[in-house]
Amino acid sequence: MFKKVFEYAGPHKKDLYSATFIVLLSVLMGVLPFVLAYQVISPLIMRETAGSGYVSLRVIGVLICLILQAVLYGWGLNVSHKAAYNTLLRLRTALQKRFESLPLGFIQDKGTGTIKKLFVDDVDSLEVLLAHSLPEGIANLMIPLAIYIAMFFIDWKLALLSLASIPVSFAAMMIMYSVGMKKMGPYYMAGQKMNNTIIEYINGMEVVKVFNKDAESYERFRRDISNYRDCTLGWYKASWPWMAVYSSLLPCTVILTLPLGAWFVLSGYSTLPNLILILCLSLSIGIPLLKSLGFLPTMPQLNYKISALEQVLETAPLKQTEDTFHGKSLDICFDHITFGYEKAQPGPDGKPVVTMDEVITDVSFTVKAGQKTALVGESGSGKSTLAKLLIHYYDPQKGSISIGGQKLTEMSLEALNDLISYVAQDQYLFNTSLLENIRMGRPGATDEEVLQAAEKAQCMEFLEKLPQGIRSMAGDAGKMLSGGQRQRISLARAILKNAPIIVLDEATAYADPENEEKMEAAIAELVKGKTLFVIAHKLPAIMNADQICVIEHGKLAATGTHQELLKTCGEYQKLWRAAQVSAEWKVNTIKEGK
Repeated sequence: MFKKVFEYAGPHKKDLYSATFIVLLSVLMGVLPFVLAYQVISPLIMRETAGSGYVSLRVIGVLICLILQAVLYGWGLNVSHKAAYNTLLRLRTALQKRFESLPLGFIQDKGTGTIKKLFVDDVDSLEVLLAHSLPEGIANLMIPLAIYIAMFFIDWKLALLSLASIPVSFAAMMIMYSVGMKKMGPYYMAGQKMNNTIIEYINGMEVVKVFNKDAESYERFRRDISNYRDCTLGWYKASWPWMAVYSSLLPCTVILTLPLGAWFVLSGYSTLPNLILILCLSLSIGIPLLKSLGFLPTMPQLNYKISALEQVLETAPLKQTEDTFHGKSLDICFDHITFGYEKAQPGPDGKPVVTMDEVITDVSFTVKAGQKTALVGESGSGKSTLAKLLIHYYDPQKGSISIGGQKLTEMSLEALNDLISYVAQDQYLFNTSLLENIRMGRPGATDEEVLQAAEKAQCMEFLEKLPQGIRSMAGDAGKMLSGGQRQRISLARAILKNAPIIVLDEATAYADPENEEKMEAAIAELVKGKTLFVIAHKLPAIMNADQICVIEHGKLAATGTHQELLKTCGEYQKLWRAAQVSAEWKVNTIKEGK
């Protein structure tokens, strides 16, 4: 039951053991006053002489026990909380290491909400189980068990009577546990979905407002929250009746002991002192028993929750080695690449069936070192997917990608990252200075080198207008800058990195007519003497490419220069005509009074 807990607790297992032992002593201190009460009551009933000193010592003993109970309980919880948070630290660290080994594409597919819930909410929910359920549940169970054993040595008949409430309570608890486990999976799934929806709703608020999609977006928001509410209430509703049964019956340990025990005494089967002692001990274990059965159903959740956390990140890690790059050149070879995204759909039995939505099919071409190769095609044809395969976001299902004859899977991700600068449509800026955002391209770069890269990327024009220049803060996700400015910062980062292979995925997507010239100048500075791999919709920008690859519905339709493709490739001709038509588009304005 606690295998995974101890696995992640590591050296802090001893603190969990210590906390359980200390809480156990605390529970014992709560039982001893009932034994002392028996020592006071028994002489009075048996009409034996007991001096005031005898009674006073027992009363003082009761007070000491109650004080020790509180002190030990507080001490035990302090130790258990330290163990719990150290265990959670190790758990988060282990998840983070697993997280880093996963394909970046898989992480993006999971969504921000699921990942946030995993590392924050789900891990935090284990704290109560580790800090309370484990030490208190075990301690409150062990003491009643020990007392029951002692009661059987005192009078086995009366001990059996005191056990009468346990079988019914235990049966009710097992039913509650069985029903609850069936509903636990849907509850966690609904929680993950709700988190993703809430984050998407907040992040997409601008689009929702601009396009008047409030009702549609809110409907999905309301539906997923309602589904989480229904799953939660369904879980509670199924568990509450059985919880009421065992929580009401379990403390009633004297329900048969008192009437039948009195009859045993009158009939001579038991003695009155034994009955009094059994009654006192029975009363002493009612609260610990109730607490233990309150904690016990939550204990299996420890393994379940940790397994659920691991399953969220359950996918094959990227194929890679610890090897450095030792390719013979910087030629990039796509060799019969086939790739598709996994898609889960409900099967006939209600269980999810994973199918493959193929995006790239048997694509082969070579990007020559020092040359410019462009990928063109309609939206959704698979161009960006090929770029992401090159930077090892995913492993292809079939085929391989190699640089200089060395496959990507035969080098480390760090070695590959040293070779490639990837500039996408919208690269993330951290909420730190623009200087530090650019320096991420090469962490050891001096301030002067960062400034030179910013100048080459045409950033100085807007940096000089900021209150603190390049030391100004970027804001959350770079919100202090426009899309085009963020793009130029990312280009400066790539220039500073100075990798021999450049991958541009719609790098001028945010360029308006006024800034397009500056973006082109920044890109020209970036790609000097480099191997260039470009994804572009604007065909005029790649007319001078050494090689253009036309992608059509995930397949390679043709390769060649601009002039060659205009003569031989119908798909390229169609794309070029569309580019020419769009270049002639104008926005007409209606003058007032006409």
